[in-house]
Amino acid sequence: MLQVVRKYILRIRQISPVAIRWHGGPKAAKDAPRIQVAFLQPDDSKRTVDAIVGESLLQTAHRNDIDLEGACEGVCACSTCHLILPIKMYDKLDEPSEEEEDMLDMAFGLTETSRLGCQIIIDKDMDGVELEMPKATRNFYVDGHVPKPH
Repeated sequence: MLQVVRKYILRIRQISPVAIRWHGGPKAAKDAPRIQVAFLQPDDSKRTVDAIVGESLLQTAHRNDIDLEGACEGVCACSTCHLILPIKMYDKLDEPSEEEEDMLDMAFGLTETSRLGCQIIIDKDMDGVELEMPKATRNFYVDGHVPKPH
Protein backbone atom coordinates (compact mmCIF):
# COMPACT_ATOMS: atom_id res chain seq x y z
CA MET A 1 0.00 0.00 0.00
CA LEU A 2 2.76 2.44 0.94
CA GLN A 3 4.51 1.82 -2.40
CA VAL A 4 1.28 2.63 -4.26
CA VAL A 5 0.95 5.92 -2.37
CA ARG A 6 4.59 6.83 -3.08
CA LYS A 7 4.13 6.11 -6.81
CA TYR A 8 0.98 8.26 -6.81
CA ILE A 9 2.78 11.15 -5.10
CA LEU A 10 5.70 10.95 -7.52
CA ARG A 11 3.27 11.00 -10.45
CA ILE A 12 1.47 14.07 -9.05
CA ARG A 13 4.78 15.87 -8.61
CA GLN A 14 5.60 15.21 -12.28
CA ILE A 15 2.36 16.70 -13.60
CA SER A 16 1.52 19.36 -11.01
CA PRO A 17 3.37 22.66 -10.54
CA VAL A 18 1.83 22.99 -7.07
CA ALA A 19 3.79 21.71 -4.09
CA ILE A 20 2.27 18.94 -2.00
CA ARG A 21 1.53 20.20 1.50
CA TRP A 22 0.84 18.02 4.53
CA HIS A 23 -1.33 19.22 7.41
CA GLY A 24 0.84 20.15 10.33
CA GLY A 25 3.95 20.78 8.22
CA PRO A 26 7.14 18.80 7.65
CA LYS A 27 8.37 16.12 10.01
CA ALA A 28 11.74 17.08 11.49
CA ALA A 29 14.12 14.32 12.54
CA LYS A 30 13.99 13.53 16.26
CA ASP A 31 17.73 14.08 16.55
CA ALA A 32 17.76 17.28 14.47
CA PRO A 33 19.81 20.19 15.81
CA ARG A 34 18.07 22.94 17.75
CA ILE A 35 18.53 26.68 17.48
CA GLN A 36 17.06 29.71 19.24
CA VAL A 37 14.50 32.02 17.62
CA ALA A 38 12.61 34.91 19.19
CA PHE A 39 9.01 35.92 18.56
CA LEU A 40 8.20 39.59 19.09
CA GLN A 41 4.56 39.23 20.10
CA PRO A 42 1.64 41.60 19.47
CA ASP A 43 1.80 42.86 23.08
CA ASP A 44 5.45 43.88 22.44
CA SER A 45 6.85 41.10 24.64
CA LYS A 46 9.61 38.85 23.32
CA ARG A 47 9.77 35.08 23.74
CA THR A 48 12.90 33.18 22.80
CA VAL A 49 12.27 29.49 22.15
CA ASP A 50 13.96 26.34 20.86
CA ALA A 51 13.38 25.64 17.17
CA ILE A 52 14.13 22.29 15.57
CA VAL A 53 16.00 22.42 12.27
CA GLY A 54 13.64 21.04 9.60
CA GLU A 55 10.35 22.15 11.13
CA SER A 56 8.35 25.20 10.03
CA LEU A 57 8.19 28.44 11.99
CA LEU A 58 4.50 27.69 12.54
CA GLN A 59 5.37 24.32 14.09
CA THR A 60 7.97 26.00 16.30
CA ALA A 61 5.39 28.51 17.49
CA HIS A 62 2.75 25.86 18.22
CA ARG A 63 5.20 23.55 19.99
CA ASN A 64 6.21 26.45 22.27
CA ASP A 65 2.67 27.78 22.90
CA ILE A 66 3.25 30.98 20.91
CA ASP A 67 -0.10 32.40 19.83
CA LEU A 68 0.55 32.20 16.07
CA GLU A 69 -2.76 30.94 14.77
CA GLY A 70 -2.23 28.87 11.61
CA ALA A 71 -5.95 28.30 10.95
CA CYS A 72 -5.27 26.08 7.91
CA GLU A 73 -2.84 23.93 9.92
CA GLY A 74 0.13 24.76 7.76
CA VAL A 75 -1.02 24.13 4.18
CA CYS A 76 -0.72 27.70 2.84
CA ALA A 77 -4.48 28.23 2.69
CA CYS A 78 -4.79 31.26 5.00
CA SER A 79 -2.71 34.18 6.25
CA THR A 80 -3.03 33.69 10.01
CA CYS A 81 0.61 32.58 10.47
CA HIS A 82 1.89 35.82 8.91
CA LEU A 83 5.27 36.89 10.28
CA ILE A 84 7.46 39.90 9.56
CA LEU A 85 11.06 38.85 9.01
CA PRO A 86 14.26 40.84 9.39
CA ILE A 87 15.49 41.98 5.97
CA LYS A 88 18.70 39.90 6.18
CA MET A 89 16.72 36.71 6.78
CA TYR A 90 14.13 37.58 4.14
CA ASP A 91 16.82 38.13 1.51
CA LYS A 92 18.39 34.71 2.19
CA LEU A 93 15.16 32.79 1.60
CA ASP A 94 13.80 31.52 -1.70
CA GLU A 95 11.11 33.70 -3.24
CA PRO A 96 7.59 32.98 -1.92
CA SER A 97 5.47 30.75 -4.14
CA GLU A 98 2.52 32.21 -6.03
CA GLU A 99 0.20 30.45 -3.56
CA GLU A 100 1.98 32.06 -0.60
CA GLU A 101 1.85 35.49 -2.26
CA ASP A 102 -1.90 35.06 -2.81
CA MET A 103 -2.40 34.31 0.89
CA LEU A 104 -0.12 37.16 1.95
CA ASP A 105 -2.37 39.54 0.00
CA MET A 106 -4.98 38.88 2.72
CA ALA A 107 -2.60 39.34 5.66
CA PHE A 108 -3.11 42.11 8.21
CA GLY A 109 -0.22 44.56 8.36
CA LEU A 110 1.58 43.26 5.27
CA THR A 111 5.17 44.50 4.85
CA GLU A 112 7.90 44.01 2.26
CA THR A 113 9.45 41.27 4.44
CA SER A 114 6.22 39.44 5.29
CA ARG A 115 6.10 35.66 4.92
CA LEU A 116 3.88 32.84 6.16
CA GLY A 117 5.31 30.89 9.08
CA CYS A 118 4.05 27.62 7.62
CA GLN A 119 6.23 28.13 4.53
CA ILE A 120 9.53 28.91 6.26
CA ILE A 121 11.57 25.87 7.27
CA ILE A 122 14.06 26.31 10.11
CA ASP A 123 17.73 25.99 9.21
CA LYS A 124 20.90 26.52 11.26
CA ASP A 125 21.51 29.98 9.76
CA MET A 126 18.36 31.27 11.51
CA ASP A 127 19.88 30.92 14.98
CA GLY A 128 19.13 34.05 17.03
CA VAL A 129 16.66 35.59 14.55
CA GLU A 130 13.85 37.82 15.84
CA LEU A 131 10.48 37.40 14.10
CA GLU A 132 7.76 40.01 14.46
CA MET A 133 4.15 38.91 14.84
CA PRO A 134 1.58 41.40 13.49
CA LYS A 135 -0.81 43.09 15.94
CA ALA A 136 -3.80 41.19 14.46
CA THR A 137 -4.75 38.51 11.95
CA ARG A 138 -7.55 38.04 9.46
CA ASN A 139 -9.26 34.72 9.99
CA PHE A 140 -12.08 34.19 7.54
CA TYR A 141 -12.91 30.86 9.23
CA VAL A 142 -14.27 31.84 12.64
CA ASP A 143 -13.13 34.80 14.70
CA GLY A 144 -11.50 33.60 17.90
CA HIS A 145 -11.15 29.93 16.80
CA VAL A 146 -7.62 28.63 17.30
CA PRO A 147 -7.01 25.11 15.98
CA LYS A 148 -4.70 22.87 17.97
CA PRO A 149 -1.98 20.97 16.07
CA HIS A 150 -2.45 17.21 15.74
